[in-house]
Amino acid sequence: MSVALGLYRLQQVDSQIDQAQARLRTIHETLENDLTLRAAMDAFSAAEAFHKEASYALKECEAEVEKQSIKIKQSEASLYGGSVRNPKELQDLQMDVASLKKHLVTLEERELEAMMQIEDAEEKLQTAKVKLQSVKSNLKSQNIDLTNESDVLTKELERLESEHNAVNSNIDEKSIKIYNKLRQQKRGVAVSLMSEEACSACGTIFTASQQQNARSTSQLFYCPTCGRIIYSD
Repeated sequence: MSVALGLYRLQQVDSQIDQAQARLRTIHETLENDLTLRAAMDAFSAAEAFHKEASYALKECEAEVEKQSIKIKQSEASLYGGSVRNPKELQDLQMDVASLKKHLVTLEERELEAMMQIEDAEEKLQTAKVKLQSVKSNLKSQNIDLTNESDVLTKELERLESEHNAVNSNIDEKSIKIYNKLRQQKRGVAVSLMSEEACSACGTIFTASQQQNARSTSQLFYCPTCGRIIYSD
């Protein structure tokens, strides 16, 4: 098998790989960029953030209430424990306890508000979660054809990759480098078929000598106009 033939077969496989990959990208973009799905995902993210903030606020309130309750217990222990006998000190302690309890009521009201907020946040989070699951389920049903096509293309790519490796292994490294460089430069078409004595890519008509060179199995022949490798079947 001539090198040109090997590269031509490799290009046929690579072109199929390019087409399959391009189609897969389109399918994935279609599935992932659905406006309804994006809106549901954004709503779920917002609900998650709100729930996180509400949980943090409740924990802070609970900590403040606990801290205040400890202060009250300590002050009451001093007030009723008998260690303080001075009337003025006892009066000050009573006022401190009263003040601490008054502030505790305020803190407990804040805690109650935080509890109500976390309940609201949990409800919104659950609603957003159910909505997102519903949208995903609906999209899966609506895009069943695209999903199935994606599965088929993925399996086809695996087969093509194996075929690519098999063909590639029979070509020398220098020719592969030339081929890959031309593919980058020529929009994926490194090898052109000689059809009716002309380059099928750019239409350049070859001389008799050039046609003979194109049919050679010992060396690569390049189109003098577009620079692609020419394969003659």
